[in-house]
Amino acid sequence: MKRRDFTAGVALTVLAPAIARAAPAVKMQETPSLAEQVKAGSLPSADKRIPDAPSIVKHFAGADGAGKPGGQINILVTSARDTRLMTLYSNARLIVYDDQFKLQPDILESYEVKDNREFTLKLRAGHKWSDGHPFTTDDFRFFWEDIANNSELSPSGPSVELLVEGKPPKVEIVDERTIRYSWDKPNPYFIESQARAAPLFLFRPAHYLKTLHGKYTPEEEILKRYKGSRWANVFRRQDAMYGNSNVDMPTLNAWKLTTVPPSQRFVFERNPYYYRVDEKGVQLPYLDKVTFTVVAANLIPAKAGLGESDLQPRYLGLSDYTFLRDASKKSGIKVLLWEKGSGSEVAFYPNMNAADETWRKLNRDVRFRRALSLAIDREELSEAVYSGMAKPSANTIMPRSPLFKPELATKWSTHDVKAANKLLDEVGLDKKGGDGIRLLPNGQPALIVVEHTSEKADEVDNMTLVRDHWKKIGIHIELKPQTAENFRLRTFSGEAIMTAYAGVTTAAPTVNTSPKEFAPVMLGGLQWPKWGLFIESHGKQGEPCDMDEGKKLLELLHTWERSTDDAVRRKAWDEILAVNAEQVFSIGTVNAVRQPLTVAKKLRNVPEKGYWAWDPGGYIGLYKPDTFWMSQ
Repeated sequence: MKRRDFTAGVALTVLAPAIARAAPAVKMQETPSLAEQVKAGSLPSADKRIPDAPSIVKHFAGADGAGKPGGQINILVTSARDTRLMTLYSNARLIVYDDQFKLQPDILESYEVKDNREFTLKLRAGHKWSDGHPFTTDDFRFFWEDIANNSELSPSGPSVELLVEGKPPKVEIVDERTIRYSWDKPNPYFIESQARAAPLFLFRPAHYLKTLHGKYTPEEEILKRYKGSRWANVFRRQDAMYGNSNVDMPTLNAWKLTTVPPSQRFVFERNPYYYRVDEKGVQLPYLDKVTFTVVAANLIPAKAGLGESDLQPRYLGLSDYTFLRDASKKSGIKVLLWEKGSGSEVAFYPNMNAADETWRKLNRDVRFRRALSLAIDREELSEAVYSGMAKPSANTIMPRSPLFKPELATKWSTHDVKAANKLLDEVGLDKKGGDGIRLLPNGQPALIVVEHTSEKADEVDNMTLVRDHWKKIGIHIELKPQTAENFRLRTFSGEAIMTAYAGVTTAAPTVNTSPKEFAPVMLGGLQWPKWGLFIESHGKQGEPCDMDEGKKLLELLHTWERSTDDAVRRKAWDEILAVNAEQVFSIGTVNAVRQPLTVAKKLRNVPEKGYWAWDPGGYIGLYKPDTFWMSQ
């Protein structure tokens, strides 16, 4: 079966590992661990389990290549909630990013986009859920009609990505394999919502969830089987597409959970109906099992160093690298260093909506923000905290992005104490107390309480060194750790004058990636929470943006949203990044920090160099862990 080409505003380029454009005729090989079930007749043969046109995965250049099925690996996690990591690592999405951040169909056989308003999705013929039930557009219909538009399950209606100016799409089930979503105006967020780390799942296993839905199954029957006061509560608990915590729920992922939470050890077994195969006709994943073992977070570096983890992609930091490298000499593990995908390892966010009038006025003065940025010695930060394995930078996108401009990474982020002092004098902080700390207009010392949630040693060391740098220009800061809840409440209410947190997560965008993170449209924007809340609540809460530069960002974002022309979108992105760099709405420190990963000696196909980020990528999901395999 020949797969349809797709139109998505990006070229489909085969990059390893990538989904091949056409499905070559390959003779399927039976998976050894499933052979007995096939022989007994309890499981169809491999050629009948996979889709008619499966997803053909090519391997990385320089990788170990096609592998052998079998074996298992152990990964250390910190809680039962980490079952969701398998959703990230499997990276089974309707549409995925390849390792160059280009979009291509994955679960889908193809997709077509017209004017960014009409999206036609084509499923693979013969694709099945992990229990062997057909995966069809009825699973999409069920989600749309019975979840997204069910008042008991979704009281606020469909997700924001499915609304354009508050209006939902027209959803057409064309046939068993084809579904179309269309809006009157462009929806620039629809495709991206399918490829991100935590995707907007447009489908559910209808055949399973109908047994938990009040429309299809009497409530008394549901409550007889499950504890709960209402069927909707039971449904929400069992509908674990992202959390991946329900052993009864069929999946499209490479491995299916077989351990009922809570537990100290979670076993995931291969999905016999998985839709990806390699070029030699071997059904993926190669590994039969993946085990998650729950341990205390502070023990993970030691255990990983001793080889108790076959693959450890999380809960390690650069501060662990020396120990891991030394331990590897005895345990035989490999220690890799991938590039972390964050605009800044730690960034400082002056709150434009601070409740304190004096500090709000200072935070809104670009000269003040620039002075604080210029006072940071980022070279010293890199050497002292990150062993020289970090790059001084503003809080902006990284060189991996085609939108990257090196001058924006250095804008107002070079070390210039003289210029910083001059700017602070111009702002009106030209008087100092006996301790050398500048005085505010009201005569009080310039003391900033910087609130943060981090417990990581290197991040706290980063902030501590910045405190020393700012003290040299007469600004005193105190670091105040907070619980995540208090941190959010104090930031959003304006009680927090300044916060410290990770930098931008949209660190490797393309022209079609949403620039929302760089504009005051989200409550989570730490530098402008009330402006973001105003947009998110449609004017019911928060405050409208009252700074010209912030309004400019809103206009540029709207230009990007309305346009279907890549040149116009590129120009909007360029200007958005330029405004952020010039205005220093957030103060970056360093980026491109290295992330250690430990890998068992026998585990193959884990790339030596990689990009480690939440989104896009899902940490290791970008590199297709279903192609990792164990040698003998």
